[in-house]
Amino acid sequence: MDEAFIWSAEVLASQGRRPDDISVEEITWLNQLRQGLGKTRRGLVNQLKAVVGQGPLNEEAIYEIEALLLQADVGVDATDVIIESLQARMREETLPPEAAIRYLKTILQKMLDSPLEGNHNLLFVPESEQLNIWLMVGVNGAGKTTTIGKLTHVAKKSGYNCLIAAADTFRAAAVEQVKVWGARSGVEVISNPGENTDPAAVVVDAIAAAKSRNTELLLVDTAGRLQNKKNLMDELTKIRRIVDKKAPDAKVEALLVLDATLGQNGVRQAKVFSEAANLSGVVLTKLDGTAKGGVALAVVQQLGLPIRFIGAGEGIEDLRPFSSYEFVEALLSG
Repeated sequence: MDEAFIWSAEVLASQGRRPDDISVEEITWLNQLRQGLGKTRRGLVNQLKAVVGQGPLNEEAIYEIEALLLQADVGVDATDVIIESLQARMREETLPPEAAIRYLKTILQKMLDSPLEGNHNLLFVPESEQLNIWLMVGVNGAGKTTTIGKLTHVAKKSGYNCLIAAADTFRAAAVEQVKVWGARSGVEVISNPGENTDPAAVVVDAIAAAKSRNTELLLVDTAGRLQNKKNLMDELTKIRRIVDKKAPDAKVEALLVLDATLGQNGVRQAKVFSEAANLSGVVLTKLDGTAKGGVALAVVQQLGLPIRFIGAGEGIEDLRPFSSYEFVEALLSG
C-alpha cells in the first residue's frame, strides 16, 4: 500500500477516526498537505533530529536549531518560545531524537492553538438559519478571490445558502475573477458594473440581496491595496460600519488571506491589516511548494490570531479548515 496513504490514514486514526468514517478525499488532502510542506520538512526534520539527538542542548546546538527555525520562517518570537521550551525539557532529561521530535510537535501544536484560549472561538463555522458576513481582506495576489471561491464551494457542500459581494472594485480583473469562481460553485455574485464603483455601495446591495434570499453566508471580497495605509484603514472601517448598520443582527467575521510563500514579509503585511480590521483569523494560502511553512507559527505568535483555513493547491477542493495536529504532523513527520 502507498506509504503516503498509510501516513494519512494513521494521522486521521490517531485523532479517533474510525476507518469506515474516513473518506478518500480526506486522505488525499492530508497527503497533499504533507507534499506541500515537503520543502520545509526536508530542511528541518533530519537536521533537527541530528541536533537534538546529541543530548542536552548546549549553546552550539541552540544556535543550530535557531538557524533552522528561522530558515523555515518561524520568526524570532516563535523561535525564542520553542527554544526555551526545548531547553527546559532537556535540562530535565536527555531525549533520544525521536522523543525530542515528539516533544517538539507538542510545543508547536500548543503554540498554534494558543489564540483559541483567548477571545477566539474554537469552532469557526457559519451559524445556520441566520446571516453570517465574512469580510475577506488581504493584499492583491495573496489568493483572496480564489479563497472566496473555494470557501463558497466548501460552504455550499456543507448545506449553506451563499452569496458573494464583489467589493474589490479598484481592480477590474477581481470582479471578473470572482464571477468565474461563483459560476464554478453555482453561487451568485453581486457587483456593480462600471469603473471605480464605490465598494460600500456593492456591500449595501449585497446585504439587501442576502436578506431577501435568506442567505446564510455572504462572502465579501475587499480591495487589497497597501500603498496608503490610511486609505486602506478608512475603506475597511467604512465597510465594517455599513455592515453593522445594514445588518445589525448578522454574525460578522473578518478573515485575513495570507500568502505563505511571502514568509516574514507576509507577517509584516498582516500587521497592517490587523490594525485596520477586527480580524477573526487567518487563511494561509499557497502552502504547496514553499520552504516557508513555518510562517504559520510566526502568524500565531506575532499577531495572536488563529489560523482558520489553509490552502495547498489550485483546485476548488484544496482549501480546508485548519487542524494544528494535522499541520504539525505534516510538517515534522520525516
